[in-house]
Amino acid sequence: MRALGIIGAAIVLLAGLAGFWGWNAYTRPGPLAEPLPLVIPRGGTEEVSIVLRENQVIGDPRLFAAAAWITSAQGPLRAAELVFPAHVSLREALLILREARPVRRRLTIAEGLTARQIAALIERTPGLTGEVPPLAEGAMLPETYTWSWGDTRASVVRRGVTAMEQALAEAWASRAENLPLANPRDALILASIIERETGLSSERGLVGGVFINRLRRGMMLQSDPTVAYGPGQGLPLDRPLTRADLEQAHPFNTYRIRGLPPAPIASPGREALKAATQPEATEFLYFVANGSGGHAFAATLEEHNRNVARWRALGTRSP
Repeated sequence: MRALGIIGAAIVLLAGLAGFWGWNAYTRPGPLAEPLPLVIPRGGTEEVSIVLRENQVIGDPRLFAAAAWITSAQGPLRAAELVFPAHVSLREALLILREARPVRRRLTIAEGLTARQIAALIERTPGLTGEVPPLAEGAMLPETYTWSWGDTRASVVRRGVTAMEQALAEAWASRAENLPLANPRDALILASIIERETGLSSERGLVGGVFINRLRRGMMLQSDPTVAYGPGQGLPLDRPLTRADLEQAHPFNTYRIRGLPPAPIASPGREALKAATQPEATEFLYFVANGSGGHAFAATLEEHNRNVARWRALGTRSP
């Protein structure tokens, strides 16, 4: 009986030691030196443990597999891009894998990009899946969009299109009275021209006012970016415009047509939409680049010609 007691005590002791060792292995800091975002693939525990071991999140895949099996009632391990903190323990790693709070990535669509440029940007963004759906010019609102690894490109495009529809509807609803614009699409087209004409927020309202004044008077818009858009087919020209460009007959050449071109020439941002629908009240009919990033505005052709002469050495051209 005494021997049995000794054996029993030894078993209890060994079990206690094993439990202590197991708990220590489960909770002690791991080998990861710095916080790490890591894409966890779809698959079983073995596939996950391989990725974790290769990236030094864990030290022993067997211990990880055992801990995952023992705690399996707490939920499955999920596939996502997750952040593991430095020295994360097995316990913490399994909690992260089960809670699966994905890394939120950011994709910024800059104002003034064409549909082709936006599609190319989304296409080459790693982590997004699937094809880029057809994207109409001016259809996607320039903004920063958050997404998670594995999201589809189509979902990002849908969000951008919905955002533009909402922004355009809001701008049209708050438009000034008696604008020479027939519908929201006209406002979108004009906003795209304003967006390409100036990158200065302080000037957008004035540029919008110049174009509205020209539309009211039946004058040609004479906007260089519309001329560049036609032959470029949605891609920027790799050279300055020439007089021959201004004489080409195409629907976007606002030196040859009156009124707005048939479609947007880029994706305008919210400020450009506002400038098209709430333009600044002005007598100006002309503007020319002033050589310092802005423009010199004029109410008469005589004044405009003086401005043009002043900056002719810079090779600028404008309405």
